[in-house]
Amino acid sequence: MKIYCCLEHTELALDVMVDEIELAPVFEKIENSTDKKSCEYCDNEAVYVVGN
Repeated sequence: MKIYCCLEHTELALDVMVDEIELAPVFEKIENSTDKKSCEYCDNEAVYVVGN
């Protein structure tokens, strides 16, 4: 499971991941990606990928 999120929604993504997988997720900062992703909670550009 992966959640793409902007800086504003990192806490929400953390809460969702902990509820889903019951473990601390891994945060990866998106660097120089040619495939720009948008936040899953708003229309801003994603800064982090939160996953397990």
